[in-house]
Amino acid sequence: METPGSQSSLHRANLERVVRAVRLAGSLTQAEIARTTGLSAATVSNIVRELKDGGTVEVTPTSAGGRRARSVSLSGDAGIVIGVDFGHEHLRVAIGNLAHQVLAEESEPLDVDASAAQGFDRAEELVSRLIGETGVDRAKIAGVGLGVPGPIDVESGTLGSTSILPGWSGTRPAEEMRGRLGVPVHVDNDANLGALGELVWGSGRGVRDLAYIKVASGVGAGLVISGKIYRGPGGTAGEIGHITLDEAGPVCRCGNRGCLETFTAARYVLPLLQASHGTGLTMGRVVRLARDGDPGCRRVVADVGRHIGSGVANLCNLLNPSRVVLGGDLAEAGELVLGPIRESVGRYAIPSAARQLSVLPGALGGRAEVLGALALALSEMGDSALLDGSLQASLPAFT
Repeated sequence: METPGSQSSLHRANLERVVRAVRLAGSLTQAEIARTTGLSAATVSNIVRELKDGGTVEVTPTSAGGRRARSVSLSGDAGIVIGVDFGHEHLRVAIGNLAHQVLAEESEPLDVDASAAQGFDRAEELVSRLIGETGVDRAKIAGVGLGVPGPIDVESGTLGSTSILPGWSGTRPAEEMRGRLGVPVHVDNDANLGALGELVWGSGRGVRDLAYIKVASGVGAGLVISGKIYRGPGGTAGEIGHITLDEAGPVCRCGNRGCLETFTAARYVLPLLQASHGTGLTMGRVVRLARDGDPGCRRVVADVGRHIGSGVANLCNLLNPSRVVLGGDLAEAGELVLGPIRESVGRYAIPSAARQLSVLPGALGGRAEVLGALALALSEMGDSALLDGSLQASLPAFT
């Protein structure tokens, strides 16, 4: 029987530290595990050998710094996680394993504003279809990450601003999907999940402090501080769309005037081009026209970039992130939007913060949020079940 402070409980704690480090990173060399966990190289080597013998991890040859090394990842059949991303106009679902391998992914059009019940029904159907197509064992599903385009109340789990999703008023997305799928469900807003996705798989890899900026029907930021998403006590951290740029500007949906969102979000920007380009424009279409040289679209994209840069400058002055990643359709504009962002940051941010900042386009495109949902499920699951299942035979030796 394990007791606090005993050799067996210390060993168990070290096992869980190693498994957690590998689970969150996807794969690490043994030297990286030692640096991440603070354990000695010898201890890590012994634990990795034990985990491999128990079938929890897989070890493959690799190189690091020009030297031979061994890469450690969780076994591909150790468990399954599911990511679900509700966008304003789409539903995307991905299935992955604990080795950070995406096994299946599919997206379909969905007017998520219309009805929460319809959205949940479609998500349940798409999840079930992908599970059937991949042949994964439902018993191995460790959890689901769920993304919605709006703030989530941390205490109640209720979707916040009903002006964003009027058809979802009063819903608790995690509770609803948990009842349908029968597994733990963890929910967050789309900007936070975009930040997680880029942190684990994309342009945020290797940094511990970043801001992911998403511009769509609204403007939000996912904030990563010391390697973790910062949500704030109420879950609304990162709402940079409501920084005031002009007190005499347009009325925002939040009730204030001249918010950043009113100068950058699609609903405000696209009407600027209707007289010259007609109706039916999307932000993606504007970006493509700008890349092709259309002067009106290039001007609008540059103006949006300068306004976003003002918001980013505020983030730099307050939080001093080392990297800003721009997501959504706007990121496809490349330097047409990134250049103006950097220009505003250089003008309005504290010089020392501006010098340390890199501004990059997202590497994952429209997949950032659903991959972030996978990362959320991976980060929230526990390690005890993994160890209890695969190390049951070897653990008694340490009791």
